[in-house]
Amino acid sequence: MRLITFFLLAACGFAADLFRDDFSRFPPGVLSQPMGQLNGAIQEYHYIEHRGVRTHPWRNPIVHLDSWAVSDEDGRQYLEQHLVNADTGRTTPLFVTGDEEWSDYSVEASVKPLSTGDLAGLAFRYHTSRHYYVFALRGGKEAVLLVRQPIEKVFRQAEWRQLASTQFAYDTKRYYRLRVDNSGQSIRASIDGRQVVTASDGEILKGQAGVMANVPARFQEFAVTAADQVAGAIAGRIRDREAELAQLRSGNPKPQLWRTFATPGFGAGRNARFGDLDGDGQMDMLIAQNIPRVRGDAFDHISCLTAVRLDGKVLWQLGRADERNGLLTNDTPFQIHDLDGDGKNEVVLVRDFQLTVLEGATGKVRQRAWMPAAPAANKERPYEINNGDSIAFFNLSGGKSAEDILIKDRYRTFWIFDKDLQVKLTGEGQTGHYPFAIDADRDGKQEFVIGYSLWQNGKAVWSHDTVLNDHADGISAGSFGADPNAPPRVYICGSDEGFLMFDQHGKLSKHVRIGHAQTQSVGKFRADIPGQQIYVANFWRSPGIVTLFDSEANILGQKELAPGSTHLHPVNWRGDGQEFALLSTNVREGGMLDGQMRRVVVFPDDGHPDLAYHVADLTGDSRDEIIVWDQRRVWIYTQDRPAIPGPNGKTYAPRRNPDYNDSNYRAHVSLPGWK
Repeated sequence: MRLITFFLLAACGFAADLFRDDFSRFPPGVLSQPMGQLNGAIQEYHYIEHRGVRTHPWRNPIVHLDSWAVSDEDGRQYLEQHLVNADTGRTTPLFVTGDEEWSDYSVEASVKPLSTGDLAGLAFRYHTSRHYYVFALRGGKEAVLLVRQPIEKVFRQAEWRQLASTQFAYDTKRYYRLRVDNSGQSIRASIDGRQVVTASDGEILKGQAGVMANVPARFQEFAVTAADQVAGAIAGRIRDREAELAQLRSGNPKPQLWRTFATPGFGAGRNARFGDLDGDGQMDMLIAQNIPRVRGDAFDHISCLTAVRLDGKVLWQLGRADERNGLLTNDTPFQIHDLDGDGKNEVVLVRDFQLTVLEGATGKVRQRAWMPAAPAANKERPYEINNGDSIAFFNLSGGKSAEDILIKDRYRTFWIFDKDLQVKLTGEGQTGHYPFAIDADRDGKQEFVIGYSLWQNGKAVWSHDTVLNDHADGISAGSFGADPNAPPRVYICGSDEGFLMFDQHGKLSKHVRIGHAQTQSVGKFRADIPGQQIYVANFWRSPGIVTLFDSEANILGQKELAPGSTHLHPVNWRGDGQEFALLSTNVREGGMLDGQMRRVVVFPDDGHPDLAYHVADLTGDSRDEIIVWDQRRVWIYTQDRPAIPGPNGKTYAPRRNPDYNDSNYRAHVSLPGWK
């Protein structure tokens, strides 16, 4: 009998199943398809609902691990965590289900550890993959109650708090029925019907439930139950939440389809740039395909560039298109920018080891120069000449425009070229993924942050490159507090270093180890808090966790919201000064977040693509449109109603970091402005 049910019962005089599953609905085999050459990093900035089997309402929080398989034993189905987790200091394979409003429930499953090397058991009161309770068998000799802490104290060392333990000898030949009963702060845990440990703890009182294991282990007959009155209360809270969301959504413009066009053969994932290529005053799309070389995502080459208007007309194409070359897990070195200041955009790229400038309207070559030699000290040096990783444009001299070209490799060296493609400066350090420009001393000349260093006039003014242990991902800098004239700060997503804030002199003011901090987005997400706020999304070993910080790097909220990572691009959707952060355009898991992490705008179930997105004002009303695409088509959404005026009667028109500095790793910064 198939026992998959997912319902909440109102008070009706008997105990209620919140959830029950025997895993029989899943086909035998691994539930997620390994990526192969396109590794788990594909989910750093693409939305992928699942890789293989659709598991909803279950989910694998650690999406880059292909941990879970299903088969049968003596005619009964089981779920198996089949990997040996060598990363126990940072993450744990999990399979969870349920709702954040679940409370005062009992969770149980039959557990057969296939190794006694580490933990295997139940997860409960689950908030995120870095914050939940565990009742598990461990080491072949004990049963333990633990709670995972969301903030680490030591680099790459998970924080656990032990609530209780007891001696319990077990082997790998049989199943043990593990059960946890929650009631308020009370926790009672039993094995095979016998209570073995108890604890009282109120750090988390509600949350999802599931299974976890750091070693191969099998699970059968999973169930979550609650007293009928409790189930009714849970159902009531969920109804209230959904009613509140419905009211919030009704007060916001709904996404309305504006345009669509196909990209037959030349489409790609998050490997596109946006700008006016043909000089008609309208934004165009430049799509790059790539072919990975040498290994993974360090040495790929642009194979095809296609310039297309947003009505679908192809302007020009360079190279041969092939839909097999559309996805990537890194940056590629190309941008749209008016390099010579003549009012017409060029395309600047590195291709075939040459820094090249193309005419934006036609794709014709205007300038070329060989890239510098690949540094002899690089650990990997497959080529004599550097092949380029990403491009950014800065105004380092205080001129009229950003004419200085920064090109970096991955992750050691960068070069500054002038507009004539001559090398002005070579720099070394822990370059991270993508730099950020700021006029820190307000002298009209930009400095830039790259890695954990601030560079000015050709020198590193300050640097933490040799002190911090993981590379810099998203970087932003500015005065994001209540006073826009206050001294600027630098905010860095430091991968496994977490989230870091530096003052303008390089002093580390705040270091919050929230896990692998991947992307960040600065915007006006909370009207009740002065200044801007910063959304940060995690990826490796804690994917999908989203944290909202204020400008002082204090945590305002944290949830697990996405199956991978997300750019959380600020969206000026209403026009009244309230910005939202875009998760993805997926119907079920995507939408726009407000500052309370509520999905207050959702997208219609109309078959639209949801692999990648870009946010820009396309209609000229200062509000943003949403461009969404996959490898075969592009859809564009606008609002279904006019702008909501701000308190000053004007329309919000925020200032954003320029599109000519686009990157899969860049921070998106949205600063106040009105039209």
